[in-house]
Amino acid sequence: MLDQAKTFTESNVWATTADLTTVRKKLLDLFCHLAYQEGNFVLSSGQQSSYYINGKQVTLHPQGAVAIARTLLSLLPLDTQAVAGLTLGADPIVSAVSVVSVYENRSIPALIIRKEAKGHGTKAYIEGPNLPENAKVVVLEDVVTTGQSAMKAVERLTAADYTVEQVISLVDRQQGGAEFYQSVGLKFEAVFTIEEIQQRYREM
Repeated sequence: MLDQAKTFTESNVWATTADLTTVRKKLLDLFCHLAYQEGNFVLSSGQQSSYYINGKQVTLHPQGAVAIARTLLSLLPLDTQAVAGLTLGADPIVSAVSVVSVYENRSIPALIIRKEAKGHGTKAYIEGPNLPENAKVVVLEDVVTTGQSAMKAVERLTAADYTVEQVISLVDRQQGGAEFYQSVGLKFEAVFTIEEIQQRYREM
């Protein structure tokens, strides 16, 4: 595993210089090498699973973070005024997107949504720059199962008078999340489905 991570790191600048099609392929390989595991696991939703995806192995990887940011920026509507996500899984994602957006001449701020209100100071749920009322915010997530996790971010943002119409996830486990978002009127998109990751994992 460490050798594989070293190989991806030593390949240097592919995440910044390759075209988006190549970046997506290499990002898929990173998920297969570093994040995907098979075994017996209990998910945050309480469900049992025969596999687990530790997205932070990729979102906190130097090449992975840049590849994720470039990929997600290509999916964001042009009128996006900020990206946001629920701590902790979304923290490196929204941060990477915001930083890389500067190099894409878009300058999109990042917001981090706390699970519980801060216990001091402003006691805020949302950390980040103050945006205009009704600013259009896209919620980002690493892995979607039932959809409930990112929905907490949507609810906090809506309560703060921001407009949220879309959720984008790196991975869709295809266990009801997409259908849930559709039922509440949100557009949902995923970079990868679990089927795609598992197929590539077996090829490798």
